[in-house]
Amino acid sequence: MAVECPAADGSSERRTHFDAEPPMCIDPSRTYEATIVTNHGTMVAFLFPERAPRTVNSFVFLARYHYFDGLTFHRIIRDFVIQGGCPEGSGRGNPGYRFADELPSAGEYAVGSLAMANAGPDTNGSQFFVISGGSGMRLPPQYSLFGKLISGLEVLDEIQKVPTGRNDAPVDAVVIESVTISES
Repeated sequence: MAVECPAADGSSERRTHFDAEPPMCIDPSRTYEATIVTNHGTMVAFLFPERAPRTVNSFVFLARYHYFDGLTFHRIIRDFVIQGGCPEGSGRGNPGYRFADELPSAGEYAVGSLAMANAGPDTNGSQFFVISGGSGMRLPPQYSLFGKLISGLEVLDEIQKVPTGRNDAPVDAVVIESVTISES
C-alpha cells in the first residue's frame, strides 16, 4: 500500500503499519500543536517543524492516522521521562519505517520537551518521550527534539508518579486515548 498523507482534518481511517517513511505532509513554515489526551488528563505540545521537519512530519502523519490512539506510555521513570508510542507496548515496536535524526545542541532538553526514542543513530520510528525531570534534561543530544508542552505539566507530573514494576512499566496502564493535531 502506498504511503499517502492523511487528511489534515483527522478524518483518515486508523492505520498502524506503513511500508516506508511518509512523504513531507506538513508545511514547516506553519504552526503545529499536538493535543495528547490520556486517561490521566490532557497535555498540549507546541511542535518545532522549523527545527525538526522530518520528525514533526512523522509525528503529525502518525497522529492524523490515529496511530497513537489506544497505545500506552509503556515506560515511566520518575524525574526522567515518560515514553510511549510503541504499538506493542514493549519498547521494541515501530510503524514499519525508520528515519534520520535531527539532533539538538547540548543542553536544549527541558521539562516538557518531546523527543524521539531510538535504538541508535537514525532509528527513529513512532516512540517518543516527554522529559519529566532533571535527569531527562541532562540527556546527551542524541534524541531528536521536536516539541515542548505548553499545557498539561501537572498531567506529566501525575503520570511520572504512577507506580511501576518490571522494566519501568506502569502497574496500571497509562493510555494515550488520542493525539490530535491543530495547524495554523
